[in-house]
Amino acid sequence: MNDPAERFTALYDRYYRNVLGYALLRAEQSAAEDVVSEVFLIAWRRLDDLPESPLPWLLGVARNLLFKQYDAVRRRQVLTDRLADAAGDQDLTGLDVAEQVVERDAAKALLAELGEKDVEALVLATWYGLTPRQAARVLGCTAATFTVRLHRARKRLAKVTSAASSRSRPAAHGRMALINEEAR
Repeated sequence: MNDPAERFTALYDRYYRNVLGYALLRAEQSAAEDVVSEVFLIAWRRLDDLPESPLPWLLGVARNLLFKQYDAVRRRQVLTDRLADAAGDQDLTGLDVAEQVVERDAAKALLAELGEKDVEALVLATWYGLTPRQAARVLGCTAATFTVRLHRARKRLAKVTSAASSRSRPAAHGRMALINEEAR
C-alpha cells in the first residue's frame, strides 16, 4: 500500500480495538475515547515513521497521553484544594459583589497614595508571596535593600490607612486589612 490514506485506514481498522481496550483499563470511557483519537491523530502525522510492528508504539503513545491526562487532572485537583483551603468562610458564604467593588476601590485609592516603589514592594511581598531574596532578584537589588524598602512601604501604608480612616473614607477591610495588619 503506497497510499497514505489506505495505510492509515488499515492501521486504524487493525489496532483501534486494542488501543481502546488498553485505554479503557486506565480511564473512563469518554477520556479513553479522547486518548484513542489523539493516538491515531499522532499516528497519522507520523505515518511514515511508524515501526513495522506498530501496536507497541501505539500503546506507548496511549500510555503517555493517559499519563499526561492523569497528571493534568491531579494538578487541577491540587489547585482546587489549595484554593478551597485559601478561601475563608466569608469568601464562601458572603460573596457580595458590591462590597468587593467598594473594597477594591478603597484598596486602589490607598495604593494610589503610595509611591510606585512602595506599591511594587508590597505587591511582591503580599500578593505574590515572594521572600526578600526572591523579590530582590526581581527588583535587581540586595535582599537587605528590599527588606528596608518593604519595611518603609508598610510604614507608609499604615500611615495612609490611618489618615484615610480619619477622613471618614470607607474603612479598608478584607485584603487591605491583611496588608495593613502585615504593615504593623
